[in-house]
Formats: sequence, structure tokens, C-alpha cells
Amino acid sequence: MRLRPYVPSNDFDAIKDWVTDERTNAMWSAKHSPYPLEKKAFEQFLADMYIKHGDCPFVATTDDGTIVGFICCSVNYESNEALLAFVIIDPAQRGNGYGKEMIQLASKYCFEILKADAVQLNVFTVNERARKCYESAGFKERRITPDAFPFGDELWGRCNMVLKP
Repeated sequence: MRLRPYVPSNDFDAIKDWVTDERTNAMWSAKHSPYPLEKKAFEQFLADMYIKHGDCPFVATTDDGTIVGFICCSVNYESNEALLAFVIIDPAQRGNGYGKEMIQLASKYCFEILKADAVQLNVFTVNERARKCYESAGFKERRITPDAFPFGDELWGRCNMVLKP
């Protein structure tokens, strides 16, 4: 697997259909990203996330160049902690270990290139599959905020997870 910068003109069409419904969009982006994904709105979303948090988007590819994942990385310079966000794997490719491998590569980038002291991410407590993936990549639960996010008539908890070298 390889991690490379997201290139809208090349990569949007590969990922645009991965978010299939509003619940998936909420779990993936906490409703920050527009649904359904449209190119111009998605580009604006990424630009806004860069301005607000310094998020840089990447895609994960197989060795033959097939895009299998998307992730954003940023670093908080005050705490020197990196943040992984907007993590998603092509639904047709789930179960192949790509999520774990992408998280491990992104974490390596955060430690070695961004020089972060720790890497964190947030996952909703209802998203057990993602949480188990992050645990398998070495992340540990740091704190849970119950009822942090409303979705329809549900309230989802938010689990903050951290990885230290």
C-alpha cells in the first residue's frame, strides 16, 4: 500500500460513491462534508478543513495504483499531536486489512514527517468496526464523550483514541 496526496481531478471519481447514505456520511464526517458528495462542494469542504485545522487529504492505493482509502492528517502545533480524520475505505475493499494499513502509514507520516509526539483520532462509539480497526493499528482509548453527536433520534458517543511511539 502507498499513501499519496489526494488529487481532486484524478481521485474524486474513485471515492465519490463510497458514502452511500446520510448515516454513513455522519459517521465518516460528522456531517461536515456535504451529502451526497459533489466535486465542487467536496473541494470547498477540503479547503475549509485546511483553513480551520490544517487538514491535508491523502488517498491510500494498492501497489498497482487502485485507490482503496481516503484520510486527512493535520497537526496541532501547541500540543504537537497529529490528528487523523475523515477516514474511509472503499466499501468493496473492506475486510482486506486496508484500513489498518492506511492508519499505520498515516501514523508513520505523522511521526516521521510531521514530527508529532502522538497521533489521535475520533470515532463514534456506534462505529465498532472502525474502532476495532484503530485498536488493531495500535490506538488506545483516551476518553469517551457520551451523547456527543445527534443523528436523527440517536445520540452517539465520541471516542478519542491516541497512538504514541
